[in-house]
Amino acid sequence: MITPPYLKKGDKVGVVAPARWVKAEEIEEALKIIESWGLEIVKGENLYKQYHQFAGTDEQRAADLQAMLDSESIRAIICARGGYGVVRIVDMLNFGGFCSNPKWLVGFSDITVLHSHIQQNFGIETIHASMPFGYVDGESTNASLETLRMVLFGESIEYELTPGQYSRKGFAQANITGGNLSLLCNIIGSVSECDTDGKILFLEDVDEYLYHIDRMMQQLKRSGKLRNLAGLIVGNMSDMHDNVIPFGMNVREIIANAVAEYDYPVLFDFPFGHEALNKALILGRTVVLESGENKAKLSFLQNLSHGLKSIVPRRFFITTGLIFILFIAIYFIYYLVFKLLM
Repeated sequence: MITPPYLKKGDKVGVVAPARWVKAEEIEEALKIIESWGLEIVKGENLYKQYHQFAGTDEQRAADLQAMLDSESIRAIICARGGYGVVRIVDMLNFGGFCSNPKWLVGFSDITVLHSHIQQNFGIETIHASMPFGYVDGESTNASLETLRMVLFGESIEYELTPGQYSRKGFAQANITGGNLSLLCNIIGSVSECDTDGKILFLEDVDEYLYHIDRMMQQLKRSGKLRNLAGLIVGNMSDMHDNVIPFGMNVREIIANAVAEYDYPVLFDFPFGHEALNKALILGRTVVLESGENKAKLSFLQNLSHGLKSIVPRRFFITTGLIFILFIAIYFIYYLVFKLLM
């Protein structure tokens, strides 16, 4: 995975709304905090547009995101809010400039589509973290933004917590991937589909019926997304609903049941998702998950490769080596043929 360059004071950060519409007063307080980190905020041209439920038309939202992806001066892109709409524009985007000049993409919920699309197709790390929308000054929200700042500026992060009920002990070291459960199911079969094999998968969701959660977990299971995991981390499953006739299992039991036949570590109650405490995660990064009886830890390992510049020499030497081997093979064949003819 390619790690975009970390930020420094004076860098420009783009803010766009690729999904649901947002009002200025709903995000300005959070933007002031980001500016207090020494960063310059650059707002998308259509940031505050509204087209029905969306932040402008598909074309307007795509144009804003495309401009930020292409800009050489923008060092990170922060999505203002989630909602719904990214899946309508992701195939309109050209990631050529983004791949040539990698930058951090920040967001969660509906932004899961972009996270998965970028990781699967371009191998660039992104950040699952709080967005400006919904910020209210408080201990948890400020702590969440602080973890985002730490990640953006390249500080090491490590989280410790008490495992929730139905957690399963174990150790795993692997790349971390995942996001919103509903979106991960939605993109199965598309070019944005999340590859989970050998990885630590994390899940969160909000405002769903319990039978919906069960249906989606069964979809992940039947499509092979749970079979070969290195580990599973379950975050906030917020505002769950049940029917008049109860489903019979709570959300933890539903998820635990879906992975009962596997033996990898499972960690419940990790603080990320649709709650005030939403700690930043570096998607695509190698992490160490240690899940014990009374204590769990998630450590993010440092990636020594930053941006394309760091991988160009490696690719250069690989290409040069292959050309040299091909030249030797051709020369050897020519030599044998020449000898036979003589």
